Amino acid sequence: MKELNIQIAIKIYDLEELSESDRELLGAACEATNRSYAPYSHFSVGAAARLASGAIVTGSNQENAAYPSGLCAERTTLFYANSQYPDQAVETLAIAARNERGEFLEDPIPPCGACRQVMLETEKRFNRPMRILLYGRKGIYELKSVGALLPLSFDASAME
Repeated sequence: MKELNIQIAIKIYDLEELSESDRELLGAACEATNRSYAPYSHFSVGAAARLASGAIVTGSNQENAAYPSGLCAERTTLFYANSQYPDQAVETLAIAARNERGEFLEDPIPPCGACRQVMLETEKRFNRPMRILLYGRKGIYELKSVGALLPLSFDASAME
């Protein structure tokens, strides 16, 4: 028997330790939570992507009574970025969430599995890592690529 050990490096920052550019991107993700449509979960998520051109695009979760017809903030943001800026890689994706009391979460919330898969495809599409920032009041997690969120991932190379 062999054993495979997978380690994931996550840096944790206080907001003040981040660059102005990262604070701006996190601010856009936090602001995007205000455009969430979450009448069922009461869990508002916002995401902001900084593209290679420097442009920032945002999205928020959009729920629907006919589950699973809604869409997460991460996928809303990435699909918009890829449809409107098809030649622009996503350099960094920032994600923030508020609870039903309107408070930002103390600890960062990770993306769901479906969002991780779309994030991976976006990364592979441009053949470059996409940095992830997960916002929490007690600290911001930084991951250098989607691989840190989705080890042993499935992509097109598995079908070759």
